Amino acid sequence: MEASLIGFAALLVLILARVPLGIAMGGVGAVGFALMQQIEYGNPRGWDTALNMIAHTAFDTGLAYGLSVVPLFLLMGNLITESGMSRELYRASNAFLGHFKGGLALATVVACGAFSAVCGSSMATAATMSKVAMPSMRQYKYCDGLATGAIAAGGTLGILIPPSVMLVMYGLMTETDIGSLFIAGLLPGLIGIIFYLGAVAVTVRLKPGTGPAGERANWRERAAALKGVWGIGLIFIVIMGGIYSGICTPTEAAGMGAGGALIIAVMRGNFSLDLLRRSLTGAASTTAMLFFLFIGAVIFSNFINLTGMPTQLTDWVMGQGFSPFTVILVLIAIYLLLGCVLESMSMILLTVPVFYPLVQAMGMDLIWFGILVVVVTEISLITPPVGMNVFVLRGMMPDVSLATIFRGVTPFWLADICRLALIALVPSISLLLPHALS
Repeated sequence: MEASLIGFAALLVLILARVPLGIAMGGVGAVGFALMQQIEYGNPRGWDTALNMIAHTAFDTGLAYGLSVVPLFLLMGNLITESGMSRELYRASNAFLGHFKGGLALATVVACGAFSAVCGSSMATAATMSKVAMPSMRQYKYCDGLATGAIAAGGTLGILIPPSVMLVMYGLMTETDIGSLFIAGLLPGLIGIIFYLGAVAVTVRLKPGTGPAGERANWRERAAALKGVWGIGLIFIVIMGGIYSGICTPTEAAGMGAGGALIIAVMRGNFSLDLLRRSLTGAASTTAMLFFLFIGAVIFSNFINLTGMPTQLTDWVMGQGFSPFTVILVLIAIYLLLGCVLESMSMILLTVPVFYPLVQAMGMDLIWFGILVVVVTEISLITPPVGMNVFVLRGMMPDVSLATIFRGVTPFWLADICRLALIALVPSISLLLPHALS
């Protein structure tokens, strides 16, 4: 246990020193693994063993069939973004909601939720929707806090509403069925959209000037707007329907989704070789980053497992007689604190290998725990001082201060806390659809 705590402390120091996370996790894991082999297990060739472990981990991760779903989903999201379908989503939601007070912010939340269904990345959702929604909200003189808050919070839905890269990573680390995780994320994702809409409604009621009403669209304009989003709806149906009908695996569904996004981009008439190049290079660079992080996380996890920390932690908790609810409350508190200093992927990769054996030993459902963890990491995306979505928006709109954006996301952060409590107290919300389709 002491060795693992020293390892976590060293890792935290490296993270605070701004060492890239993949290098920090891999370096601490490799050094710790070698020293454990030499000191605890008397292996004089501990460093050779550690180097062999690094080589095998990198090779096995690069060839892992389960991870091939990641670049395919990323490519699908990039093709949809580059082909301009995100603008059609915002146009459609705005046609139905824009005439309400705060209607453009409501439309932004709905568009973010719909875009998340074919993107899977929170930061990509936030960056894309900032280009689409912010000009309209500024035209109608929306408060910058409400406008940026709606975009930043709506973007967090990208890591929960399937297809979700976070759920893929969680499923691979815990050996949980990815298809079941995807379907489990639907209801919590919809609840998130509803709670965010409520946050907008409360904000504009308390401060009416923050979100003026826009123009009302007639039914002909609404019908025309809906025609523009048929492609995204079709892709979502193909992916989720293919997985849950048993026709294809998640990886095969991701391939069909990427192919479908390419076909739709061609049919829309805005396909070009430059669009394809940007989509491919964007997916490749993000995939390389995620694989590098995953390899570092596996190396660090091998070190932690060698120290016996997960087993010792489980034995200690079970011996103390803590109830499952108490354990979940403690884990949620830990995640909320980590969310103040770590971004979402770091939290998943660092903590899940340590905590999931404990959750499993206490008889709690790993699918429910996965949704709970992802919801907590969603909160970290808009939690100061890190708040990755906030910094994405700051980069897209340098004229808006960080303080303004953080104030804007506060109502949405409170809505997320309420949703987190609901999912923790009522596990059936996450498990209803997986059990119904099993």
